[in-house]
Amino acid sequence: MANKNRLSSGSKYKVKRVHYCVLLALLVSLCVLGIVFHGRKISYFFRPLWDNPPKPFTRIPHYYAENVTMDHLCHLHGWSLRSHPRRFFDAIIFSNELDMLDIRWHELQPYVSKFIILESNTTFTGIPKPHYFELNRERFAFAKEKTVHGTFPGKLAVQGSYEDPFLLEGRQRAAMNSLIRRAGISNGDILIMADTDEIPSPQTLKLLQWCDGIPPLMHLELKHYMYSYEFPVDYSSWRATAHVYSQHTQYRHSRQTDLMLADAGWHCSFCFRKMWEFVFKMTAYSHADRVRYKSFLSHSRIQDIICRGDDLFDMLPEEYTFKDIIKKMGSIPPSASAVHLPAYLIQNAHNFKFLLPGGCLRETQTPP
Repeated sequence: MANKNRLSSGSKYKVKRVHYCVLLALLVSLCVLGIVFHGRKISYFFRPLWDNPPKPFTRIPHYYAENVTMDHLCHLHGWSLRSHPRRFFDAIIFSNELDMLDIRWHELQPYVSKFIILESNTTFTGIPKPHYFELNRERFAFAKEKTVHGTFPGKLAVQGSYEDPFLLEGRQRAAMNSLIRRAGISNGDILIMADTDEIPSPQTLKLLQWCDGIPPLMHLELKHYMYSYEFPVDYSSWRATAHVYSQHTQYRHSRQTDLMLADAGWHCSFCFRKMWEFVFKMTAYSHADRVRYKSFLSHSRIQDIICRGDDLFDMLPEEYTFKDIIKKMGSIPPSASAVHLPAYLIQNAHNFKFLLPGGCLRETQTPP
């Protein structure tokens, strides 16, 4: 009888051990599958454990209200009023963001002396593309006398080899320096360095034009939107910069100082009218490696994501604390506000419905 009990106990132990092994195998399999299919999401979720946040900016308070004199606004910032305005130069690298360029140049035209625009015949990822600005010059004829246009010979991707798109992007940005000088800029002029969709507000430009004592270099804090001005994200956009030009000024799109002017404009990411423009941008810009599956480029998927305010690349928020990651997880809450947006956008709301509340449906025409 005792032998039978010992055998029975041994059998139960073996069964339990098999169950544990099966359970362990399942857990390992799930972990492997999770890493394969969601490795980047897992990595970003644990970012607070392996990455440190950048040094915080020193934010310069930004004062503005209608019907307040420039003299008063300059003094509120600790600066003084100039006897005449500085000249303004706006320099951008251009890909295919025709609608955002239209809004940008109309918004800034009263203040800008020269619009400097450089485009390439390839994307940062080495995909051939037309010179979209050159093909659409008539649309921007209103700024013809102020436009300084240049082209950059890109580098085509070669199958079987890899070139870092950030290096290609850096070369194109470096080529901007000679184009800026060709535009006739002088020491003491104001130079804006930004991407097409990073638009400083007229209030910001007037402040920098008319006030003496401003920092020679500062970043511009822009309100960040995704897909349209219906989906405000936060104030995390900081790469745009304003420079008091000197012979040492170099065109960059990275951190250059600890100073940042608060609430200085708008940054509307992936704010395109047509579906093919989303696909083009997703495969063309320096983060194209985020397109992990061909299904990411499906028009129906992209349309659904735009209207829900979700992430095109199925990624978690790029934050440095678990609190911020969890707070930003999920869809971007839509806004019904169309207040404090670019004036040209509101004046021409009939033509830019896709950028305003309720206009998430996009056109499906093929590329020109």
